[in-house]
Formats: sequence, structure tokens, C-alpha cells
Amino acid sequence: MAIISLEGVKLFARHGFYEEEEVLGNEFLIHLFVDTEIDEAAIEDDLFKSVNYETLFYLCKLEMKEPAKLLETVAMRIVDRIEEHFQNINGVRLKLSKLNPPLDGRVEKASVEIRTGTFEINRLFDLLELLPED
Repeated sequence: MAIISLEGVKLFARHGFYEEEEVLGNEFLIHLFVDTEIDEAAIEDDLFKSVNYETLFYLCKLEMKEPAKLLETVAMRIVDRIEEHFQNINGVRLKLSKLNPPLDGRVEKASVEIRTGTFEINRLFDLLELLPED
């Protein structure tokens, strides 16, 4: 098992509930982690048997071009696209942030995080650790 990631991807897009967000656009930040098996790709030095991070970037960029009102919508589209494209993945973890969201105050970013597969299972274990002991 290995994690292939793209971290700190900044893209301009026109997502948001308010009309001015669709007109003016905003900068978004993506942190993406993909759980995959790399043994065969590494042994054979074969990019086509791995998860190509250039393709991951392209898929993110493609979905970011399509406007949406909610970050949740865009994040789910990106995760769905990645899971459709790559058959050799065990899970995806994506954090999508809108930088400097238009709020009445200084806010660095507003974010949504989606976890699937092995990342979803790991999240459940994290939550169990937070439960008080009897």
C-alpha cells in the first residue's frame, strides 16, 4: 500500500452560492491523497500501473472548471471522477478549500473534506478514539 498525493494545488474557479462568486471567481486549494498498491508499478518501473499524479491534477482541474454552488458538489465530483478513472485505488481523501471566502470577517478558508474506502475506515477509527471510556 502507498499514498500518492497532490498537496497545495491552487486553482481559480467560479464556485459559490452568491452571484458575485460566479462572476468574480475565487482561488481554491486542493489536498488530495490516493491509497493504492504500487508494488507492480514500482518493480516494473511502469507509470501505467500506478496512479499518475499528472492525471490526478488534470481530473481536478477539469472538475474545477464546471461551476457549482457548493464546495461539497465539486469535491464529490472530483472524487467520483478519480474513482471512475483509476481501477487500482483503495480510497481517496480530498480536502477542497475556498480561500478568503466572502464572509463578514477575516476567514482564511472554508473547506470540505471527503474520504472514501480505506480513508473512510481510518476516519471511523479516529472517531472511536475520541469516545470516552466507561
